[in-house]
This record gives sequence, structure tokens and C-alpha cells, in this order.
Amino acid sequence: MIPLKDIKFVLLDMDGTLLDKHFDDYFWEHLVPEKYSERYNIAFDTTKKRLLSKYKAHEGTLNWTDIDFWSEELSIDIYALKEQIRHLIEMHPHVEDFLEMLKADNKKVYMVTNAHYKVLDIKLKQTEMGKYFDKCVSSSEIGYPKEMIEFWQKTEKLLKFDKEETLFIDDTAEVIKTAKAFGIKYLLLRTMANSKREDRPINDFPVLKDFKDLLPLF
Repeated sequence: MIPLKDIKFVLLDMDGTLLDKHFDDYFWEHLVPEKYSERYNIAFDTTKKRLLSKYKAHEGTLNWTDIDFWSEELSIDIYALKEQIRHLIEMHPHVEDFLEMLKADNKKVYMVTNAHYKVLDIKLKQTEMGKYFDKCVSSSEIGYPKEMIEFWQKTEKLLKFDKEETLFIDDTAEVIKTAKAFGIKYLLLRTMANSKREDRPINDFPVLKDFKDLLPLF
């Protein structure tokens, strides 16, 4: 049970947690390989396998979500491609209800995301959810990904949150693990990050399947 009444600071991830990760999975696993295979006349399956391996090599680093890096690496304008399909960006059900109740309850609400600041801008404009946040912090601004303890050390100084009175929700187990090591007291692992995919069983952390489960706690 999360004691929301006692919590003053709420830190929220964006992709997969607030927004349906189907957009990002489709983009990186289908659209980018499709464009790459067309450009270089390589079979789609071969291209997809090659790119997934390339993505994996940078997972957990700043390059992982740096669209400028990937634009140069793949010779594809990643920003322009994301703009073309921005209409597919969607919030998970009940997210806006949860954000509205947080603000009504006078919580300090911060977005903490590994998303590149250019992608963050696209998604905030598309969803208009920026109005619910006191500040949005990206790993590109901090200089470290959320998987590293240095991200949390710098973010704590920037946002001045109290770890004992903070709830953090994210869809990546490795990020939750790092936040726990840093000392954030209340943690929830968001499951069903991609509404079109089944999750693997996770037993290491308390999980949140739907934001509607938190609404009765206000």
C-alpha cells in the first residue's frame, strides 16, 4: 500500500509509464528498420536483426535515447520521422486522472525521463500533459542515464526532493533498482508498458498495472 497522503514528491517516468510504449517499440523495431532497409536495399528481417543488436550495445547509456546520435549513426533523420507519426503517441488509461489528482492534492510532481529533450518536446506538445508537472528532467540534461546512481545524485540536488517522502514510478526494473539503491522510499514498477504486449512475470518490486489502482488512495 502506497501512503499517498504522506508523500510530498512524485517522480514519474514518461515512456512506458505515462505513455504507451507501443509508439516507441513500433518506431524502433519496425519503422526505422523499414526506412533503413529501403535506403540501403537490405532485406527487412536482416536489417531489423542488425539494428536491434546495435540498439542493445548502447542500452543503459545516454546514446540509447539520443536521437542526434542515432540520426548520425543510421543516416536517417530520426526527429523528422518521429514528427511524422506523432499522432500515434498516446497516454495510458487513467494517467490524466492520476496527474489531476496529484496536483489537486498539492504534490510536487516531476517527470524524470531518459528521453532526449527533443523527443520530450514532441511528446509534451502532442499530449499536453506538461501542465501537470512542476519540472521535467531528462537524462540528456543531467548528463547520466537513470540507470546510473549519478543521475539521482544530481537530480536530487536539482529538484530538492526528500527521499523519505518520495514516490517514483518507472517501467524499467534496472532503473527502479538504481532508485532503490539511492534511497527513494516508495517505488512502483509499471507493467503493461506496451499495451500490445504481455509482460514477463516480475517479483522483485511492487508493481502497478493501471493508474486507476492508485486513484482510491487519494
